[in-house]
Amino acid sequence: MGSDVILWGVGTSRTMRAHWMLLELGVDYRFHAIGPRTGETQSGEFLRLNPRHKIPVLQHGSLVLTESAAIIEYLSQTFPNPEIYRPSNPESFAALSEWCYFIMSELDAASLYMVRRHLRLKDIYGEAPVAVQAAKTYFSHNLEAMTPRIGTASPYLFGTQLSTADILLMTCLEWALAEKVTLPESVMKYRERVAGRIAYQAALARNFAQ
Repeated sequence: MGSDVILWGVGTSRTMRAHWMLLELGVDYRFHAIGPRTGETQSGEFLRLNPRHKIPVLQHGSLVLTESAAIIEYLSQTFPNPEIYRPSNPESFAALSEWCYFIMSELDAASLYMVRRHLRLKDIYGEAPVAVQAAKTYFSHNLEAMTPRIGTASPYLFGTQLSTADILLMTCLEWALAEKVTLPESVMKYRERVAGRIAYQAALARNFAQ
């Protein structure tokens, strides 16, 4: 199943999402272990897939997807698995989408990537310690607002099944910890539960092999 699925990219929180979902779903896929900012994303072959030279990139037949949230949502719909939550009605889908949009806009893009740009990539984007601290504070503020809902996860955000929102949230939590952001206790307990999944551990080994 899924032998025509190809994933490009390793080494980041965003590529981790795609590897994790593929392994959760049991999809047989090939992957190119190229990293960010290594020059490998500047090849002609890769630029034909994604002119923005970003990873991850998913190929499935003639389809090409270049955003991690879209990739894992597509995979969950294309390769359904009873272990993965799939909304059954518009209201449930909206609730899941709300989580995903919140995580990607407020936690990932507006907070963590700002830290990455001006800390890990300061040679490119310049040092901005005030912006870095403000981004970390903004992350914590937004996470704390959602902590009561995360604390009631049983064991996941949508009950007994892992969802795309869990994958997005978990990768952001790991990213935040790497940047020395303190997480609330109930969020840490949620993180520990999710980290126990076999596919998560397998994805860690594959995505961060180097």
